Amino acid sequence: MTDRIPLAGVIGAPISHSLSPRLHGYWLRKHGIAGYYTPLHIEPENLAEVLHVLPKMGFVGINVTIPHKEAVLELANHITDRAALAGAANTLIFHPDGRIHADNTDGYGFLANLSQNAPGWDAKDGAAAVFGAGGAARAVVTALLEAGAPEVRIANRTRQRAEALRHEFGPRIIVFDWARASDMLPEATTVVNTTSLGMAGKTDFRPSVLDRLSPGAVVTDVVYTPLETEFLNAAAARGGRIVDGLGMLLHQGAPGFERWFGVRPEVDDALRRAVLGQ
Repeated sequence: MTDRIPLAGVIGAPISHSLSPRLHGYWLRKHGIAGYYTPLHIEPENLAEVLHVLPKMGFVGINVTIPHKEAVLELANHITDRAALAGAANTLIFHPDGRIHADNTDGYGFLANLSQNAPGWDAKDGAAAVFGAGGAARAVVTALLEAGAPEVRIANRTRQRAEALRHEFGPRIIVFDWARASDMLPEATTVVNTTSLGMAGKTDFRPSVLDRLSPGAVVTDVVYTPLETEFLNAAAARGGRIVDGLGMLLHQGAPGFERWFGVRPEVDDALRRAVLGQ
């Protein structure tokens, strides 16, 4: 039905904190699109039922966040290679016949954020060091390897999870003990925090973990609340070029918006201010 208003949204539990409605709402208004984007709190036990119903309600797709990013892969009819590699999906496209297309744009958003906000950055310039080995780390590691990082060093509280990534992705993954995480920083040109380390309210962050940071290394955090995490502040004090995590959120949303509403949106300063409520 061509006169049907397209609907999209984001599902999670909880979901009230999400900035995605503000992000997509800005793009809808900017491009004069008669569509809506809404947050939907969905409990895990209701996920399958909801995904079956949403296309019938006029939804053309949704974003997916915790705790559903892995579970939706089991319910999708088609999974992109990058979603399969990441082991999670953050973007679903609903086809008219109800089939579900699952994608993961987190890695794209991560790379686009660094390219935009750290001019001249290139993954090929040197080793990358990643704190964490969870879902966000998987997307980041996949993106870094595809972008040509010669080596990706990983430290995780549970070493077994980091070893699983090495087993899956091969010899370009080097695993470090969490207690010796600082050992992976010398000569690393890209440093990424995918954990809650350094977030406001966390008491286990030790700035000294970044003492061996190479001056000039690009340092980013996938967290964007707060924008300047303790991790980023500690990196800046040691000569790092810091990039906050908000740009990753903004850029990862663009491919889904284009698929759902037919317009490729721009990520610029005006968008950033709107999402921050400035």
